[in-house]
Amino acid sequence: MPEEIIRSLSVDGVRYGYRLLPRDPAAGAGPSTEPVLVIGGALQGMFGWPQMDEHLGPVADVVTADLPGMGSADPLPPGPSAPVLRAAVTGILDDLGVSRINLFGFSYGAAIAFGCAQHDPGRVARLVLGGVPTHIGEDRRAHWHRATRALAEGDAEGFATLAADGLMCLDPDRPVHRRELARRYVRRSFLHALAHSEHAAESLRRALADRPDFSGGLSGVPALVFAGEHDTVTSPERQREFAGTIEGSRFLTLPESDHWVVLERSDEVADLVTRFFTDRPLGPAAARLPHQARAGEVTPAGSTPASPPGPGSPTPRTAQR
Repeated sequence: MPEEIIRSLSVDGVRYGYRLLPRDPAAGAGPSTEPVLVIGGALQGMFGWPQMDEHLGPVADVVTADLPGMGSADPLPPGPSAPVLRAAVTGILDDLGVSRINLFGFSYGAAIAFGCAQHDPGRVARLVLGGVPTHIGEDRRAHWHRATRALAEGDAEGFATLAADGLMCLDPDRPVHRRELARRYVRRSFLHALAHSEHAAESLRRALADRPDFSGGLSGVPALVFAGEHDTVTSPERQREFAGTIEGSRFLTLPESDHWVVLERSDEVADLVTRFFTDRPLGPAAARLPHQARAGEVTPAGSTPASPPGPGSPTPRTAQR
């Protein structure tokens, strides 16, 4: 396995960095693709994606980042965050010396990745978005407001519990693979970030309060959108509607998972991302959606013929409307 490289950059005086794991030359002459940049959710920094290293390492350079406001990076400056984060991603591409990159954005990171693809589609070879928070209901927002109040009152334990629970499906009648393991992991991650980063609390407040813009559509970039079938942050139906605004996009749901599908179905997600970025079949459940002229205009989606997922993978499901 090649040794990782850590690089420090800055944008508008804000320090941030990225981690590059070069493609493993021992992988042989199999399929390869452009470098893959992984952008995670709130506080998911450059060291939180080992499953991506394992699956993507043989086919691509893998890049993860502490973007402004995440991990060890400086906090976001006051004002809109989207332009700063887009500029930070562009800085990574320029520093790598590549003209195009494969882009994977999850949760909060999906908004960053989508914005980058909209503003500079020529530099995005392929786009994968998971757990896309296109519409967050008032019940979720009220829950997170309670969490931020607990944080403001100095109750880190209460905050971590409320914030983790607000991102998960806890309904016992809706099965979620490794639910309790994921719940403990998310809670511990919040507590660790609060204890080890002086600006983690502010970063979390901004991420939970942010209302990212997923309007405007996208064309010219091959795209895949996926969701956990029990996502309670934004329903799979809403995420499918969003996917319909991306020309030629594909959409699927993964069973027995919620918003934290990347934890509950980590190997399956990594395999799915690797297949898409190397132009391999995804399986018949990955519906190709007709492009919608306006968000919210949903027409029936057909499915594309493809070979089934690899051995051991659960069968993905198309979202039901």
